[in-house]
Amino acid sequence: MRLSELCSKEIINLENGEKMGNSGYIDLIFDEQSGKIEYILVPGKFRFLSFGIKNYIQIPWDSIKRIGPDIIIIETERQIYVNK
Repeated sequence: MRLSELCSKEIINLENGEKMGNSGYIDLIFDEQSGKIEYILVPGKFRFLSFGIKNYIQIPWDSIKRIGPDIIIIETERQIYVNK
C-alpha cells in the first residue's frame, strides 16, 4: 500500500467512537535503528486561536486494528498532540 492511499482514508477510533476525519495528509514516523513504523501523524482538529500553528495527532502504529478500502480503524487511548 502506498502512503498516498492511506491519505484518502477516514480514521475512526474504536476506543471512544471518535471520527478523526478524512486526513488528506498522513506522515509516518520511523524508528531510525530498526526502520519500523512507530507512529502515523495526522492533522488534528482546528483550534480557533492557534494562528500559524498546525496541530497534529501522533497515533501509535500498533494501535491500528484494520486498514480497509475506505477506512482506518484504530483503538487507542493514548494520542499525542504535536504542534508544528
